[in-house]
Amino acid sequence: MSDNNSFEPYETLHKFSLLWEKQINDFINLLKNNKEFIKMSHNGTNLHSSYLESLKKNQEALASVLNLPTKNDVTNVANITLQAETKMKALEEQICELQESVNSQNKEIETVVEVSKEIIKLTKQLKTELVKTKKEIVETKSLHAELQELKFELLKLNDFKQEFQTLKELINDKKAEEPVLTNTVSGE
Repeated sequence: MSDNNSFEPYETLHKFSLLWEKQINDFINLLKNNKEFIKMSHNGTNLHSSYLESLKKNQEALASVLNLPTKNDVTNVANITLQAETKMKALEEQICELQESVNSQNKEIETVVEVSKEIIKLTKQLKTELVKTKKEIVETKSLHAELQELKFELLKLNDFKQEFQTLKELINDKKAEEPVLTNTVSGE
């Protein structure tokens, strides 16, 4: 028994909404077929749109006099802000790319500097070696000159030796002839 007498508010609300929807649809269909209502609603819409347009113009005029922002001003500011944010992001990306480029160039420069230091070190070593070599060349030239002098002296000594040898042979020849002469002189 309690089931038949219980009150269901949702079902009642559902039935009421279906009934109300049907009545509104019938009323709209009735108005849709009424040409006078259509003309009147068209005129009302035109009047309403002209009223809104004049209200908008008056609001903009009053806002400019009172130095207040209008809806268009706020829209423009929002668009400019979005454009500025987009440009800022692009600039940030470019700055990051530039930083990476600068870092890589700094690394390259560091390697070039290190290589340059090595080249300078080698150049200094080559310079000291060149100075040593020049000194050695000068010493070699003086030794060469001395060797030339010694060679010349040796040649003189060889000539002297040959002359001495010839003299010795002459003396020996004379000594060998002298006993014969002395024998001949004493044997006469």
